Amino acid sequence: MGATTPNSRERRGTVQSVEYDAIVVGSGISGGWAAKELTEKGLRVLLLERGRNVEHIKDYVSATKAPWEYAHRGGRTKSMEELYPVLKRDYPLNEKNLAFWVNEQESPYTESRRFDWFRGYQVGGKSLMWGRQSYRWSDLDFNANAKEGVAVDWPLRYADLAPWYDKVEKHAGISGSHEGLEQLPDGQFQPAMPLNCGEELVAGKVSKQFGGKRKIIPGRVANATQKLDGRNACQYRNACWLGCPYGAYFSTQSSTLPAAAKTGKLTLKPFSIVSEVLFDKNAKRATGVRVMDAVSEQVTDYKAKIIFLCASTLNSTWLLMRSATDMWPGGLGSSSGELGHNLMDHHFRAGAEGTLEGLDDKTTYGRRPNGFYIPRYRNLFGDKRDYLRGFGYQGSAGRQGWSRAVAELGVGGAFKDEMSLPGTWTVGATGFGEMLPNHANMISLDQNKKDKWGMPVLRIDCATGPNEAAMRKDMLHDMAEMLEAAGVKKVKINDDTYFPGMGIHEMGTARMGRDPKTSVLNSHNQVWDAPNVFVTDGSGMVSSACVNPSLTYMAMTARAADFAVSELNKRNL
Repeated sequence: MGATTPNSRERRGTVQSVEYDAIVVGSGISGGWAAKELTEKGLRVLLLERGRNVEHIKDYVSATKAPWEYAHRGGRTKSMEELYPVLKRDYPLNEKNLAFWVNEQESPYTESRRFDWFRGYQVGGKSLMWGRQSYRWSDLDFNANAKEGVAVDWPLRYADLAPWYDKVEKHAGISGSHEGLEQLPDGQFQPAMPLNCGEELVAGKVSKQFGGKRKIIPGRVANATQKLDGRNACQYRNACWLGCPYGAYFSTQSSTLPAAAKTGKLTLKPFSIVSEVLFDKNAKRATGVRVMDAVSEQVTDYKAKIIFLCASTLNSTWLLMRSATDMWPGGLGSSSGELGHNLMDHHFRAGAEGTLEGLDDKTTYGRRPNGFYIPRYRNLFGDKRDYLRGFGYQGSAGRQGWSRAVAELGVGGAFKDEMSLPGTWTVGATGFGEMLPNHANMISLDQNKKDKWGMPVLRIDCATGPNEAAMRKDMLHDMAEMLEAAGVKKVKINDDTYFPGMGIHEMGTARMGRDPKTSVLNSHNQVWDAPNVFVTDGSGMVSSACVNPSLTYMAMTARAADFAVSELNKRNL
């Protein structure tokens, strides 16, 4: 059996199904947008999700639970750590939303070098648990590779995406402030979630001390602060990662899926594992996809005129690697030799924190699901460092609460009274730094290890390099410098261990480009080798910038869908 030939379980009893105008693989942030845009343009769309269905509100089973309603108060157990050896490496492992994270026993992967791959296999994907920070890229980001001779040039620029940023921001509901920064373009914002008094105090002093070159602004976040298309405004519960019953944050369930369903042209099929893109080598077009039912293991072939791969970074590339192997041993889209290469993430967990004085008569109100952001300022506007690119900071200020008592020893009424009062004001932030594309950072199929359904898993081989190491020094000391300049006391730097994947911002492995000899996708996210196949999740990213990428996935998906329908109508696909 060939290296990427589907095994007998996948071939057994294959049945043919009805034909659709379009098939979308994956229902997360990108897949939801693809389904919405394609159905609203009149196409009959089949949306395939490998995991279970999660219905809006009904299936947010933990959204309104109190801490004491959990068997382990929301924590983790030894049994959970044994079943989730990757998830336990960081904060995601807890009993509150465990069902939203992938079953690692059923869907393992291989690490040549440590890579923390945190996944969500269900309708909505990671749109149910994402951090919601939503920032536009600028031309400084899209031009960087060409300017510095790194990897390949982006095949588009900010002007190509700007109208699509406008479109997706209005529908998703992005709250933020207008700042007029070249490196962080403003958008179509709902009112920002204001900085609290501690953050305002630090922001004013930082701006003054650094001549306005370093700014603390409200985070730009996909939490609606005003009602939007039947969705309520944010209730400041800070429980977004449990599913939002109010629909205030952007998710597939609250936003794009209802819009697609409203057209009457959407068919959603959960428990549908797409194992291969079917390809006609004579027509040089994909004809559909092969799907295994995750429960019955029945295999069905679905046909469509266009296919959008939105299975998430790495999974879309996994699917390409398993397709059209009779023409390209490395899979569909591998003719350039770049499929599977140039994996990136954002490196973080490097910053500083300290205590604020002079605000003992003030505290915070509500549980704002957001913090502050410090836009990139390094290697810009005359600043030159001994590394390429830069970083931004995400952080917050607040008063310690009763939970500070956990680390203390004390009993009695006086102790309890003291713990019922607000504690010390603290402020801190971690940098999020750009990771350069590197051909050696790659994924491949591990034919010796199979998942529950008998399919080969991914082998991931990725590490940061000297550029990221040099950048992290500034990420640490710059934050400490800003806090000290703002009068913050007891400042200490935090250099927590980071491994690729921990940012949950994986990007690359099927990059866009201007030349089919050096890239997998063209400027419209089309696979060079199969023009009716589009990849619009993070797989196509050419570089990583330093801001969160999800808003850019949304804009690229909407743009690609518009182009696909136009080409379909012209009979070019």
